[in-house]
Amino acid sequence: MRLERESTSFQRPRAIIKMDKRYMYAVTKRCMDFLGALIGLILLSPIFVVVGIAIKLDGSNGPVFYRQVRVGKNGSQFHMYKFRSMINNADQMLDELKALNEVSGAMFKIKNDPRVTRIGRFIRKTSIDELPQFINVLLGEMSLVGPRPPLPNEVDEYRPYDRQRLLVTPGCTGIWQVSGRNEVGFEEMVELDLKYIRERSIAMDLKLIVKTVDVMVNSKGAY
Repeated sequence: MRLERESTSFQRPRAIIKMDKRYMYAVTKRCMDFLGALIGLILLSPIFVVVGIAIKLDGSNGPVFYRQVRVGKNGSQFHMYKFRSMINNADQMLDELKALNEVSGAMFKIKNDPRVTRIGRFIRKTSIDELPQFINVLLGEMSLVGPRPPLPNEVDEYRPYDRQRLLVTPGCTGIWQVSGRNEVGFEEMVELDLKYIRERSIAMDLKLIVKTVDVMVNSKGAY
């Protein structure tokens, strides 16, 4: 009696296919982050020098770079780097300015912040102050694209729903940053970030990076 040959064709479970796609996305995204941040730091190094000199000549004593504790993926904390755009004791003045907050929810923003220096207004308007975050990307603490990394005191005010923003690595730019930024309230920012988390892909990341360049050039929604 001849045995029939067993068919080797089968359909892979959807859960495994989805897991493979997520793994490939994570690997590709990390490679893109590392190379993008490295190339960015090299190409933009002249701007770093010019901005550093401008900050020192602005009349306010203090370091060129500002390091601030932020909350990353799964609630882990890290130090985020920025060009210093405020006076030295800016953090100590926060409590007395809270009543002037112009953004709803667990965020603090005021358009004419008295703590911002002259050069600080320019680099914040053009988002140049964010460029040192390429260092955080190289270290794996941030991604080129992802939700904005919040402050610890902001996270303390989060509802369980809002904490879903912390499920992925935070980014230098994202849907919120290209959708009006400071003109968008906290609730809308959360919804935009959750939309990104659900739909994220390399194509979407590249699209947001291109949009970010346009936002920086036109200084949309930044102050």
